[in-house]
Amino acid sequence: MKRIEKISENENYAAVNIGHLDDLANFSLIHPKTGQEITGKVFLKEALIIIDIQNDYFEGGTNPLVGSSEASLNAAALLKDFRTRSLPVVHIRHLSTRPGSTFFIPGTRGAEIHENVTPVANEKVIEKNFPNSFRETELIDHLRLLGVTNLVICGMMTHMCIDATVRAAKDFGFSCTLIGDACATKDLEIDGKTVAARDVQTAFLASLNYFYATVSDTAEYLKHNEII
Repeated sequence: MKRIEKISENENYAAVNIGHLDDLANFSLIHPKTGQEITGKVFLKEALIIIDIQNDYFEGGTNPLVGSSEASLNAAALLKDFRTRSLPVVHIRHLSTRPGSTFFIPGTRGAEIHENVTPVANEKVIEKNFPNSFRETELIDHLRLLGVTNLVICGMMTHMCIDATVRAAKDFGFSCTLIGDACATKDLEIDGKTVAARDVQTAFLASLNYFYATVSDTAEYLKHNEII
């Protein structure tokens, strides 16, 4: 158990400085006047990052993925949970500015955020031009301004923008939970061989698990929040 060395003189224990910890920290407080010890849990600020759930990744789009509809519905369930708990949500929207790009072209319907996770007025939308959602965007400044320490990440594509963003987030010091069934990818090719989307998904989630993120699924994550 981590002991907090300094607390406010306020009897409600309003000011507690615990520094950088995991998403749920045990604490022990000594009341400054009575000497009474209070133990419990401190919840650190969590934000949901929804990456590139845009129309071109769905049926009828210019770059449809395997399982994008199912993943978007799971992302919608996470979004509902964060809205219910009044926690920060950030929508990442990719705009492709590279010559020869075939999807997420600015000004097209395909570049718009999918209706299953449509942002509401008070939710931040950040546009990016690279796989890493932090690169040349305001994402890091926005999260630090909010005091966010923990990120719950979902979206598309698992092997590209999800991978790049999770690794960058860890390097910035965030604790990351990656919701695997709220992500989607596609078949890839190498050396004339096709790697099925399910294998791509498994390989990339496995590579991120443990050090870069804790990989979970939607039902497990939502059940955990009900328990605590």
